[in-house]
Amino acid sequence: MALNFVEELRWRGMLHDVMPGTEEHLMNEMQSAYVGIDPTADSLHIGHLVGVMMLRHFQLAGHKPYALVGGATGMIGDPSGKSSERNLLDETTLKHNQEALKDQLSRFLDFESDMDNAAVLVNNYDWMKDFSFLDFIRDVGKHITVNYMMAKDSVKKRLTSDAKEGMSFTEFTYQLVQGYDFLHLYQNYGCTLQMGGSDQWGNITTGTELIRRIGGGKGYAMTCPLITKADGTKFGKTEGGNIWLDAKRTSPYRFYQYWLNTSDEDAAKYIKIFTFLSKQEIENLIEEHREAPHMRALQKRLAVEITVMVHSQEDLDNALMASDILFGKSTSNDLKKLDEKTFLDVFEGVPQAEISKTDFQNGIDMIAALSAKTGFLASNGEARRELKQNSISVNKEKVKEDYTITDADLINDKYILLQRGKKNYFVLLVN
Repeated sequence: MALNFVEELRWRGMLHDVMPGTEEHLMNEMQSAYVGIDPTADSLHIGHLVGVMMLRHFQLAGHKPYALVGGATGMIGDPSGKSSERNLLDETTLKHNQEALKDQLSRFLDFESDMDNAAVLVNNYDWMKDFSFLDFIRDVGKHITVNYMMAKDSVKKRLTSDAKEGMSFTEFTYQLVQGYDFLHLYQNYGCTLQMGGSDQWGNITTGTELIRRIGGGKGYAMTCPLITKADGTKFGKTEGGNIWLDAKRTSPYRFYQYWLNTSDEDAAKYIKIFTFLSKQEIENLIEEHREAPHMRALQKRLAVEITVMVHSQEDLDNALMASDILFGKSTSNDLKKLDEKTFLDVFEGVPQAEISKTDFQNGIDMIAALSAKTGFLASNGEARRELKQNSISVNKEKVKEDYTITDADLINDKYILLQRGKKNYFVLLVN
């Protein structure tokens, strides 16, 4: 192969454990590998991205990637890293989620290529749905001992934890089902490598064991580190929840801001993992950042690269424009270009007041808009003073006392942005 896949992951800090012989195995000829993806939502979040990036690097190195959507395992729930059992999903929901996930994965993996290493999406529900319980415990279960299963970290942690509910038989058997996936892909698709997060090592090696005992062959395992943040808080989470790849769940503006606000230490790590920049480009950026950390060169490049990769150049441009609205010179027209979600994200936490459409019918004069109708300013007198001092703006445009706010000022047909000075904002909602 032209590229050493394992070495690429190694310098990027994306390698945690690798089974002996894996690197040599991948250097011989094109091989196939898979990563399992949990389909419990109709969008990936950034916690999934490391596994997806591994598959992309695998394809770029000339190998064939398989993305396995866990339709069957999603109905059980993986105990790895979990303190309790999760809700199970029905078949219709899982099917919808699978379609949505393939659409997102297509931004990273080439499913349409005529080359031998085109990516393939598979769903373990397809081969598990007709597998009877008796057949499974006879054909698969007898090959793995309870002692072997109990020795896995994911099982040991749950059994020794303080959780009152313990661990169900369903979850206990999860590693067998995941192990069987590897065997099935090995036998039917020639998959010789399974990749995943470091918490999956136990489940992956159960698969290599089944390939050895039932398939009479050799399977390989490789894991990436679980991504952490330098300050100890959870990667990919904010107060508002997960950072999703779906623009409807997490706006491109908020997505961009998440990466822009990473610490220096994290940005130096993430730019290797979440971009395809070369080693030389990254070393140059790290050096540029070291010489002028206040310019935040690493964070800016990271945020740009990943926003374009996950969303688009247009979404990035809009996110940059939205960022400028708070911190730069922007106009009423810029504000009106924002979709509602981005507008609300940009002005999250800004005080609001609601006005009925009836009250707004003939417009609203500036004194009322600043004081009586909203409480933005304490009194009519203060409103007049601020207007005289030219410190009041409506949708980023300076206004005088004789200005009347009308329908023409509405952003997304319902919002008006009031502003005193540079940083004092207020949102008027016409409902």
